[in-house]
Amino acid sequence: MTQRTFLLFVLVVGFLSIVPRAQSQDILVPMDIAQKDHLKAYGVTYWALTRGIEIDWLLNYRGGSFLIPADAEVASELQIRGVSYETISAGQAAGIIEQVEREDSNTAVVKLEKAPRIAVYAPDQTLPWDDAVLLALTFAEVPYEMLYDDAVLDGKLADYDWLHLHHEDFTGQYGKFYTFRSMPWYVEQQRQAEEMARERGFAKVSELKLAVAQTIKRYVANGGFLFAMCSGTDTFDIALAAAGTDIVPQEYDGDPIDTDALTKIDYTKTFAFHNFRPIFNANEYEHADIDAGLPPAAIRNPATDYFTLFEFSAKWDPVPTMLTQNHVATVKGFIGQTTNFRKQTVKPGVLVLAEAPGRDEVRYLHGSFGQGTFTFYGGHDPEDYQHYVGDPPTDLNLHKNSPGYRLILNNILFPAARKKKQKT
Repeated sequence: MTQRTFLLFVLVVGFLSIVPRAQSQDILVPMDIAQKDHLKAYGVTYWALTRGIEIDWLLNYRGGSFLIPADAEVASELQIRGVSYETISAGQAAGIIEQVEREDSNTAVVKLEKAPRIAVYAPDQTLPWDDAVLLALTFAEVPYEMLYDDAVLDGKLADYDWLHLHHEDFTGQYGKFYTFRSMPWYVEQQRQAEEMARERGFAKVSELKLAVAQTIKRYVANGGFLFAMCSGTDTFDIALAAAGTDIVPQEYDGDPIDTDALTKIDYTKTFAFHNFRPIFNANEYEHADIDAGLPPAAIRNPATDYFTLFEFSAKWDPVPTMLTQNHVATVKGFIGQTTNFRKQTVKPGVLVLAEAPGRDEVRYLHGSFGQGTFTFYGGHDPEDYQHYVGDPPTDLNLHKNSPGYRLILNNILFPAARKKKQKT
C-alpha cells in the first residue's frame, strides 16, 4: 500500500466513523426558561410535522420540551428562526425518554404525528381590533386559512382539523358595539352581515349566525377541534341555547325580544355553559352573566391580576396536560369583552384548566362533544391588558416568551398527538 493510498484509507475510515455519530445526534428543543423564543419553537415543531417527521412532546419535562429525530434541515430551521435547541446523542435521548416515562414522575411522552389543517373563522373585513390567535399563528409561522359564514354553511369545515373562532358575536348583535353604530367599520360590518343573511335566505342576522353556530357544533361532533377566545366563547353557547327564541334587542333587529325568552333558554344545547341569563340591554357591552369580569369602570390593577394553571397527571390526563404546558404556573391576566367565566355557569364535566385564585373566575376550560373537543380561553390579548378599539396590534417580537400566548399555541399541536388509551 502506497503512502497516498494509506492516507486515503485513513480518511475514508475516519469519515465513516464520524457519519453514524453525526446521524445519531437528536434535537432537544427546551421549553423552559432556557428557550429564547417559545412561540417560534411551536412554529418549527409544526413545520417539522409537515415534513413527515414524528416528534416526541415531553410533557412536564423542562416546560414541555420537544424531542426531534436528527435532521439537518430541522436544525437549520431552528437556527434561522432563532429558536434555542440542543443536540444530544441517541443514548442521551433514550435516557431522557426513560426518565420521562418513569412511573413515579409526573411526566409523559406524547407522539406528535401529523400537522393539523388549521382554519380561522373570521371576516375578510379589516376589523378595528386584532385577534390574538391570528397574531400567534402569523408570528410562529404556522400556516392557516380564513373562512367565514359562506364557507361554513357550504360545508368547507370538513377540510380542516382545527378551527378558531375570532372575536365573534354569534347572537347577531354585532358585538354589542351599539355606542359605535355611527363608526364606518360598524356600518360596514352590519351591511355585510345583513347582505349575507339575505343571500342565504335568512330574515335576520341572528338566524344566520345561529345556523353557522349549529354547523360548527356538528363539525365538533364529527371530530373537529374547536378553540375560541373572548366573545367567541360565550356568544357561541348563548346562540345555541336561544335557538328559535328572539333574545336580540329591537335596536339591532327592529323587533322586540320574546317576552318569554328566559323560560325558553335550553342549556342542553350548549357546550360549556348553563344557568346563565342573557343581557337584553342593547347599550350594555356584555352578552350574558357568564362573564365574571369587572365592568370597564372598575378595571383591576394589571400588576395584581393573574391566574394559575392547574397541574394535571401527565400519564393519566395527557389532554389537559398538553393544553397547559408552560414554563410558568402563573400567567398574568388580561381582559376582553368576555374576560373569564363564572364557575356557577360552567357545566359539570367541563374541565377547568386555569382559574384566578380566590375569585369566582375560570379563565381556561376544555371539554368533549361527540367525537371532538372544544377549548375556551377568556380575554382578548395575553400581552395587551386592555385592548381598545383602534389600538395597534401587539408586536410579538417583544413577547417571544409569553406564557399567555403559549397556551394558544399548545392548542394547535393538540390535534397532532397520537391518542393514547387513558389508564384505568
